[in-house]
Amino acid sequence: MSAHEVSRRTVLGAAAAIAPAVMAGCAVGGGGNTEKVEGQADAKNPLGVKDDAPLEVVIFNGGFGEDYAKAHQAMFKENFPKVTITHTAVTEIGKTLQPRFIDGTPPDVINNSGAGQIDPGSLVAQAQLADLKDLLDAPSLDQPGKTVRQTLLPGAVETGTFGDKVHILNYAYTVYGIWYSKKLFNDKGWTYPKTWDEHIALCKQIKAAGIAPWTYQGLHPRYMSWPVISTAIKFGGPQVALNIDNLEPGAWTSEPMKMAADAWHQIVKDGYILEGSSGLDHKQSQTEWSKGKAVFVSSGSWLENEQKAVTPADFDMAVGPTPSLGAGDKLPFAAIRGTAGEPFIVPAKAKNERGGKEYLRTMLSMKGAKDFTQKVSSLTIVAGSAEGVQLPPGLKSCVEALKASGDKGFNWVYPVYYRKLERNLVDAACGEFFSGRIGPQEFLAKCQKGADEIAADTTFKKYKRSA
Repeated sequence: MSAHEVSRRTVLGAAAAIAPAVMAGCAVGGGGNTEKVEGQADAKNPLGVKDDAPLEVVIFNGGFGEDYAKAHQAMFKENFPKVTITHTAVTEIGKTLQPRFIDGTPPDVINNSGAGQIDPGSLVAQAQLADLKDLLDAPSLDQPGKTVRQTLLPGAVETGTFGDKVHILNYAYTVYGIWYSKKLFNDKGWTYPKTWDEHIALCKQIKAAGIAPWTYQGLHPRYMSWPVISTAIKFGGPQVALNIDNLEPGAWTSEPMKMAADAWHQIVKDGYILEGSSGLDHKQSQTEWSKGKAVFVSSGSWLENEQKAVTPADFDMAVGPTPSLGAGDKLPFAAIRGTAGEPFIVPAKAKNERGGKEYLRTMLSMKGAKDFTQKVSSLTIVAGSAEGVQLPPGLKSCVEALKASGDKGFNWVYPVYYRKLERNLVDAACGEFFSGRIGPQEFLAKCQKGADEIAADTTFKKYKRSA
């Protein structure tokens, strides 16, 4: 980690007292970077980057690591060789950077990701983030005749849109589903289940073979909310997600959610979860899965890169959609959750805001996107950037799953609008539910109570999604 002032600020004694201000939506940011550095905009430099202005980049050092960012920074310097780039990689974005938002001296680009991210909804509500419209309307770095916006996959911009402004660039295109080893399935003669009845029947076979059917990220149990909500959406249709996102009364206790929660409770009550999973963090539980101690785990497509150090070479990782509850489902079995994720932001008070946006333009070049996919085994929001890239098994299965899903894919965005709802309230309810301390009815009631609290709390700015 850099010895830059980022580290110094982390240990400020006052940080513990003032950091919650950003999370709670209190007023922040007095003074700070009042003089922005600007260059002359022209055809080669459409965003007007000052060619010798320092650029500070802070990266979340999680499942994707930091090597991809170093490569993007090298690409940036090809066009701006005089620029000095300060690169810092941290695991706790919030603890590290909240003090800097509060005193008005944030970095120029932040990969605001991980369990300790700064609440994006609060940052937007407090006008702490720059509008990225000029970046999206700028020419692509290496696709002539196209703007940056025109090079992106459908839906990529919407995930970072609040009202009429784009404040977040979600760079990675993430596929969420149920992960398993194709080699194990082939060795055992198992078939991935398409219906819930098939899933439970297979769980019985797996348990009889001396293997746990499931494990989960016990210290981050919200990972298991994803298949529950996915099951409900496939049963009841996309309106289920829309109601949850819009904090509609009864969204969490709707009939589709009840059906889904009842189904998933079966793996708890029938003992299909690896013993001790509730006490494991994401790396520990996923490592048990990689070792073959459990067959299924819920995660996103960052999983392959996150587990590459401990996954056997012949594991043949793959993702599958959540099984259908039955013939009455409104979406087909192949429908899968796919969305832009891995948020990058340019603070409104960044001294080198233009450089920060140019850095994102570099990331969104075809060269930058292909390099990312090669390095971290993840798709990006740049259309066509996986073509010609040799994909590892897990990512290849994601491409196949998206193709099979077609226009039936789905997503929800309430964690972006209201981080507290997922990271605190739903997370806690999932912890009690999947550890067996509460049943499905109480689980949904707790989630609904959390959503109702957010809806009634005037300190949260509310957002409405129409589709």
